[in-house]
Amino acid sequence: MNGAASLVKALIDGGVEVCFANPGTSEMHFVAALDQIPGLRCVLGLHETVVTGAADGYARMAEKPAATLLHTGPGLANGLSNLHNAKKAGSPIVNVVGEHALHHIEHDAPLTSDIQAIAAPVSHWVCTPESADALANAGAQAIAQARRHPGHISTLILPANTAWDLVENTDTENQHEQGSLSTEPSVIGSDGIQVKDSHIVDLAQMLVSAKAIADGGTADVCMVLGGHCLSARALELADQIAQRCNVTLFAETFKTRFQRGEGRVTVREIPYGINQAIELLAPFGHVITVCAKAPVGFFAYPDKPSTLWNPDAHVHNLAGMHDNGIDALQRLVSQLDAVHIQPRLQAREQHAEPTDAELSADAIGLLVSNRIPHDAIIVEEAVTSSTGPTKYSASAAAHDWLEVCGGSIGGGPPLATGAAIACPTRQVINLQADGSGMYSLQSLWTQARERLNIITVIFANNSYAILKHELDNVQANSGEVAMDMMELDRPTLDWVSLASGMGVRAERAQTIAQFRAAFDAALNHEGPMLIEACI
Repeated sequence: MNGAASLVKALIDGGVEVCFANPGTSEMHFVAALDQIPGLRCVLGLHETVVTGAADGYARMAEKPAATLLHTGPGLANGLSNLHNAKKAGSPIVNVVGEHALHHIEHDAPLTSDIQAIAAPVSHWVCTPESADALANAGAQAIAQARRHPGHISTLILPANTAWDLVENTDTENQHEQGSLSTEPSVIGSDGIQVKDSHIVDLAQMLVSAKAIADGGTADVCMVLGGHCLSARALELADQIAQRCNVTLFAETFKTRFQRGEGRVTVREIPYGINQAIELLAPFGHVITVCAKAPVGFFAYPDKPSTLWNPDAHVHNLAGMHDNGIDALQRLVSQLDAVHIQPRLQAREQHAEPTDAELSADAIGLLVSNRIPHDAIIVEEAVTSSTGPTKYSASAAAHDWLEVCGGSIGGGPPLATGAAIACPTRQVINLQADGSGMYSLQSLWTQARERLNIITVIFANNSYAILKHELDNVQANSGEVAMDMMELDRPTLDWVSLASGMGVRAERAQTIAQFRAAFDAALNHEGPMLIEACI
């Protein structure tokens, strides 16, 4: 058995089931091992940003890591933007990055680069095994590191000679790294550091005191939930606390996986716009964070604060990013004697639809929300067009809502691709801005190749509309040259042709009636479909 085969076997033994890949010459022995050893599904992406973004979407929905296969430093660099997003989301990923044979590196061939340095900013763990005998243990360790709560990114650099050399010590072929890190599968969010009892007691006393000061009215306390504490179970616990102590609940602005809709607790999100966010948080004297950071502005702006909460407010952390937030919420509910309180669950609401008119983002949000199938997965990267879909879908059928967490645009189509691989029986709907969609257009090809159950709705306003907003926010003087860099015209993008060229059925909608017909057709279509919604 060569080193590549031992690594593939270690990945399979560690519970990895999917490898999103864009391989090159240095990885050919690993590719051959994937062919020879059954058990690891290989999904090809035509660009590394698709590979890494799909691994992010898969991890969020499967609640376990996928592997990626990337070609040397440049291939890893192509995938960095979505690894950045995945790291911000707390998604577990195991990257396998090909490298020259160790004896070849000194010759500085064209693809030679410092892969460890490239990987470091987007990885929690980086390792370069130096022998075939070391690969199996390194693979097991990479999986164990990736499974660390709430989900980490491991990068295993694979020198070509360690892949083709034979494993000499057969005792190490399947031997996992010994130590405190388990390679047993675990559900993301089910573990983590347990919050101290004294901390729970102190926070409960603060909540009771704040409620008493409010004389039975609305206490000036809000709770910001994020990470795995936007699951249905966590939201129900948070709502018991909210009812017991008159706490206002908020979701963090960019959400890894938000379980919402019918039968779930509805929680308002902190808006992206800095003025709206500051206004929303201004009344609160106490801000409690649960697996979320205290809210800050996405960017710095002239004459605007970086922190969004009232400067006189006190910020409390119930559970940090590496803590078991669900356990902390449950213990706080018990401490407050709120176990008996019934969570307030959202009812299904069907919105009145206009018969026909010009299409708008608001109308699309209404029409889609009325048609979201039960247990669908919504991937939202609609950017400036997101208000309508977000508002109306809060009362839609129960669904999971995924967003791009790191601000690196183009994450939406790959996220949808990975989510569909993880959950093949669930309808995936990607609400996608046109400008950001062009960053990962190749995702459509993978969706067609794998016949994935994805509907992509392109909000086609033919511009980088978000940049126009930001130009105003930063108070920069602008003219014709600046505005020209924000328009997607000369030529206008033809999404129907682009999608069709990659094997995805596509239709263009310019009116409400056309969009309604196209979306209904997409729901009944087997495989991926794209709707270019002209707004």
